[in-house]
Amino acid sequence: MPIVWSHAGPALLASFLASLVECVEALTVVLAVGTVRGWRDALTGSAVAVLVLLGLVLVLGSALTRIPLHDVQLFVGALLLLFGMRWLRKAILRAAGVLAVHDEAAIYARQTQSLTGSGVRRRGWDKLAFAAAFKITMLEGIEVVFIVIAIGAGGRGLLLPAGIGAVAALIVVVALGALVHRPLARVPENTLKFVVGALLCAFGTFWVGEGMGDAWPGHDLAIIVLIAVWLIVALGCTRYVRSRGAQQHEAA
Repeated sequence: MPIVWSHAGPALLASFLASLVECVEALTVVLAVGTVRGWRDALTGSAVAVLVLLGLVLVLGSALTRIPLHDVQLFVGALLLLFGMRWLRKAILRAAGVLAVHDEAAIYARQTQSLTGSGVRRRGWDKLAFAAAFKITMLEGIEVVFIVIAIGAGGRGLLLPAGIGAVAALIVVVALGALVHRPLARVPENTLKFVVGALLCAFGTFWVGEGMGDAWPGHDLAIIVLIAVWLIVALGCTRYVRSRGAQQHEAA
């Protein structure tokens, strides 16, 4: 079946941006581990975690192909809505000043200090470095896996573009990390969370509708409209939360 790019394009973009955010967060810790404890065991831990995650994608992707498409669309649509709204909530609260903006440089400094105080690195296999890199890669990667599977399970051959988006994000982050050897603190993570949250919510809304048997006006093009609607709603919520915070501050 040929890929319909009005459908696959947003899927690839959502997977790429979501994976980019998670990969940047994982890179911060892996860089700290490699710098303090040694690169061999840190990279080995991350590589093993990536292999485990790839196996998880293959198993889940194969299992979902055996379930009726409408049931899959309804389930993954709800799942994407939960993911998307969680991302949008955090982005809204950070943009409104309620939550602190994610600071990769500060996280890197804390991780470095923690690892430095964990004892002198021994010769040979460093279990702490391996475990720390494996854990962070798995934690951040599991969310990527579920997003890729959920996007790809919507049908119309979307698993391939969703997978390509995730792999492309991994390659970009690894390449930049290898070049600069420091956290990617300038990545506008909160802006990415806004966009990714809107994309995931749009796909979730679309597939919940399709899973319920409803036909969207314009078919796949309705996704673009849904993305715009979710972005407008998120920006409106940000203004509302910011104004409420300002009123409470003045009242105090």
